[in-house]
Order: sequence, then structure tokens, then C-alpha cells
Amino acid sequence: MLAMDGTLTASIARKPHFTVWSALLLLATVCLTLIGLVTLFSASQSIYNNEFTILKKQLVWLVIALAAGVAAFVTPIERMRDWVWVLSGIVILGLILTLVPGVGITVNGAQRWIGFAGLRVQVSEFVKPVLVLALAHYMASNQRSLDGFLKGFLVPILIVGLVCGLIFLQPDYGTAVLCGSVGMILIFLAGVRVMYLVPSALCALGVFAFMVSRNPERLSRITSYLNIEENLSTGAYQLWQGILAFGAGGLTGVGLGNGRQQFSFLPEAHTDFIFAILGEEMGLIATMSVVILFLAIFVICMLQLRRAPNLYQFLLGVGALLFITLQAIINLGVVTGCLPTKGMSLPFISYGGSNLVVMFLLIGLILNLFRHWARPFVSEASELKSFND
Repeated sequence: MLAMDGTLTASIARKPHFTVWSALLLLATVCLTLIGLVTLFSASQSIYNNEFTILKKQLVWLVIALAAGVAAFVTPIERMRDWVWVLSGIVILGLILTLVPGVGITVNGAQRWIGFAGLRVQVSEFVKPVLVLALAHYMASNQRSLDGFLKGFLVPILIVGLVCGLIFLQPDYGTAVLCGSVGMILIFLAGVRVMYLVPSALCALGVFAFMVSRNPERLSRITSYLNIEENLSTGAYQLWQGILAFGAGGLTGVGLGNGRQQFSFLPEAHTDFIFAILGEEMGLIATMSVVILFLAIFVICMLQLRRAPNLYQFLLGVGALLFITLQAIINLGVVTGCLPTKGMSLPFISYGGSNLVVMFLLIGLILNLFRHWARPFVSEASELKSFND
């Protein structure tokens, strides 16, 4: 659109806006984060005998996460594509360095961390936003070739397979399966032929089943899950203690700081099983509130995805949403006994810096998309044409 003096006014129409949907998404994120801080405040006293120890560490990570979220929010969506392969290379290098003895840090038999500036960074967490960005950029750039086998299927599958393979070696089966699932969904939504995807998905499931069968610890988690009562003292102990926590909490909970499970009865109470601590101390009302907040994030994003102007932005939004919601579903499923035990953080609530930073990155990216989708889309080509006319 041109003004009377011939200047282009489309830039005004294209100015991003912060909408009600963005405000609701931000509110849900803030509520989940506050619930996490309160629960961690309570869980700290059983681990360090000081209720501020874990809270202080988490607040440091929260400051970093806020900075990351703001950066994702203000960075132009299209400019992100200029850095996609550089970021991909950095992440791949980080995954390789994690496996190098003396560089990678091993905790509980898993070599997933790298020390950086006095902090432990879990590189596999940062795969999530970079994988979404890489697939969205590649699929959008090769949109006309997605029916083909080479560019449409083989290249994106190799990207997903490389990342998942390196994560498998750590080993971190849960994150590998999560990244593989999100990657396959994005490839499917981009329009790649189902006849290519189904066999590859079945092969991936076969490889996963073989890897699990060769790992006694992970195999015991599945067998224990299938028969909890006979494995209370072994593989099902953590799950059983989590179930007891929910039962003790009832509707309103036993009160903040009064739960028994956090006092060394429930392993990883402040990380993977923090939802059980929440259920014991604050009851069904609090746990259902968390579920509703995650559901709100999912519904808000789904309602807005239809406004995506192109495949690139659509895949960015879907990928970011899937990593948040699928991770939440897996964690809630494990803690409530609906899925076999798997170490995976509850987004925004569990203790852990890398995951918190990545979740805020993804939320910042979604908010960035929302503020651009709030106004009528005007392509760069249309603007230039109007300007020249």
C-alpha cells in the first residue's frame, strides 16, 4: 500500500503485534515456571538441608533462560535461516565432544553433559530447537522436491538419524526417541510421501527395540512396568514411590514442605519425578492445574498455526510446540505409571538448567511467530512490487 507521497506504508501494516493469544501463552508459561520454583523450594530441604540451595541454582538458570527467550522473540524469523547450518554444526560438534572421555561428564552411567563456565550443559537439549530450525529451513527450501526420494526423504531422514544416533550413544534413549518422533512428524507434515516414511519408522522401532533388549537396565524398566507389584524393591521402586505420593496428597495435599517422598524415599524427586512431589504436597488441584496449563499451551498454539503464511514458519511453530507438549506428556505418563520409567524433565517445572533454557527458547520462538502472524502477511516480493509501481 502506498501513501500519497509515494512512500511505502506496508511496513506499518507489517509491524508485529503482541496479541491476546500471546499474552495467554506467556501467562501459562509464567504460571508453570512459578509452580516449579515453589516446588523446588520445598524439595531443596531434603537434598541439601537448605531450602534455598536448588532454588538459587534454578534462578541463575532462569535468568539465562529469560535472556534466551527474549533473543528468540526479537530475532527476525527469516534471519534465523542464515545461521541454521552453523548452529547445526555447533550442536553436532557438541554431541561428539560429549562422547569424548575427559570432555563429557558422566552422571549415573550416562555421558550427556559438558562443563562450561562452571555449569553443566546438556548438549542434547539444544538439539531440539536447532533440529526444528534445520528441518523447517530445509523442507521449505526444497518444497518443490519433497515428492522425490533423495531431497524429499533421504536427506531429512539422514539429518534426523545422525542426531538421534549420537544421542543414543550417550546413552539417552528418551531424548533420541523424542527427537526422532518430532522429526518424523515434521517430515510428514511437510508433504513427504507416506510410502517412504512408514518403512523407515518401522525400521527405527526395530532398532530401538533391539537396543533396549541389549541393555539390561532399560529392559528391566519395561519388565518392571509390566508387573509393578513384583518389582517394588528393584526396577519399579521409583514408580511405586511416586504413586504413593499421589495417594498421600489427595485433593489438597499435605502442605508445602510436609511431604515424605522428598526425604530420600523418591529418587530424583526434584527432577524427573517432581510432579509426584507436587501431587503429594499440593494435591490433585495443583496437578490438574499443571495439566490444564500444558493443555492451554497446546490449544493456543494449534489455534494460531492456521495463520502461518508459509511452510517454513508452520514447521517452526509445530516443531516448537511438539517438543514442549510431547516432553510434558512423556514425563506425566511416566510419573503416573502410564509409561515405563524414563528420565525426562517436566518442562518449566523440573530442576535442570539446559532444559529450562531450551523451553524458554521454544516459547520465545512461538511468541515471535505469533506477533508476526497477528498482522496481514505481506511478502517481500509484494512490497518491492508495490514500491516500484
